[in-house]
Amino acid sequence: MTNSNDIIGAVYQIILDRKINPTDNSYTASLMRGGIDKILKKIGEEATEVVIAGKGGVRDEIVYEAADLVFHLLVLLGHQNIPPTAVYDELRRRLGISGLEEKASRHEPVQP
Repeated sequence: MTNSNDIIGAVYQIILDRKINPTDNSYTASLMRGGIDKILKKIGEEATEVVIAGKGGVRDEIVYEAADLVFHLLVLLGHQNIPPTAVYDELRRRLGISGLEEKASRHEPVQP
């Protein structure tokens, strides 16, 4: 059984497995087959659902929709071959820095 601290990594590994070994009955594989546009569309839909749930204020709905959003973000990371540890590292880098200060310090990313 995976502990709660490792669930992100466990889900990410399943996503990578579905990417490498797609099956017809896998939702994750269908997202990967649809490509970046399909994945981004789902993230937008899920983000909107989080906003609606947040506005409604029902805890269980917020948790459910937040889990959907996190899952779809993990699919994006998997599609782009970015491990969740890259996000963890970025959050660690920001820890203790004012959000306004951090945002002002960003440089425009170089496009590959």
